[in-house]
Amino acid sequence: MINGNVKKIVIILLVLCLGGLAFSQMNDPTILLKSKYGIGNYLTDANGLTLYYFTRDSEGKSVCTGGCLDKWPIFYSDTIIVPSSLNKADFGVITRPDRQKQTTFRGYPLYYFISDKKAGDTTGQGVGNVWFVVDPAHFPVGEMMKK
Repeated sequence: MINGNVKKIVIILLVLCLGGLAFSQMNDPTILLKSKYGIGNYLTDANGLTLYYFTRDSEGKSVCTGGCLDKWPIFYSDTIIVPSSLNKADFGVITRPDRQKQTTFRGYPLYYFISDKKAGDTTGQGVGNVWFVVDPAHFPVGEMMKK
């Protein structure tokens, strides 16, 4: 039988450990910077799913609607935590015309690609010559390739 004081100490230690785990998870990055041969550096979500930009969007505005969103779902996180290799100030949020929120990078909306099934997939790179991964060192690209 455990005496009362030992039991209290064990409970306190468990609470502290679980609290520390929760705190640690709260500080895990929601955006990561990955690198891939042939692609270079690119942004992903916390699960390693690639984030893309659409060259037809403009700063602070998404034009991907309707069927476009079926293939290119929006990326949104209410809390952005980045590793030291990225600048949190580069990320923001817009409210789309459909009233959904969308995370942005340097003002440009971020998307997933429906054909990317697992971490590290970059199958959306170059689709239609208007969808690209986001390389922070080279973004925006030539003012988004002058649309």
